[in-house]
Amino acid sequence: MEDNIRVSKTTSKNEDFINLVVALDQSLWERYPELTSDYWGNNILEINPNVVVLYLDNKAVACGCYKKKGKDAIEIKRMFVLPEARGKGFAQSILQELEQWGVESGFLFSVLETLYKQIEAIGMYQKCGYAIVNNYEPYVGLKNSICMRKQI
Repeated sequence: MEDNIRVSKTTSKNEDFINLVVALDQSLWERYPELTSDYWGNNILEINPNVVVLYLDNKAVACGCYKKKGKDAIEIKRMFVLPEARGKGFAQSILQELEQWGVESGFLFSVLETLYKQIEAIGMYQKCGYAIVNNYEPYVGLKNSICMRKQI
C-alpha cells in the first residue's frame, strides 16, 4: 500500500466508521428503494468490536466489520468504499484484514450477503475466493440477496 494509506482496527463506536455506514445506507436506499422495509432490520448497527476503517490521506474512505456467525464462521458486514475512492483495491484490503482477524480469532469460514445489483462487489468477492451458496438466515427466501462463503 502507499504511504498515505492506513488501516485501523477499531470498534463500531468509531465516529469515522459510523459516518461511513451512514453513507453506505444512503447509497443502498438510493439504489434499492423497493427493499428498505425488507432489509432495514438486517442493517442495524450493532455494538461490534471487529471493525476496520481504511484511511487515505487521513480521511476515512472505506470500512467493514465482522460478527460471529455460528461456531466456526464470521459474517462480513457493512463493507463500503466512498465513491471517490473506488477502484483502488481498498475493499480487498478491508476484506483481507477482516479475514485475517477472523483466522487469528479461531474462525474457519467467512460468509457474507450482498444484493443482486452489487455486481462489482460480487465480482470482487469471487476474485477473493468466495463462492455463491444457498441463502442463510435471515436471508432465506429473499430473492434479492446473494449469499457467499469462503474457507479462511
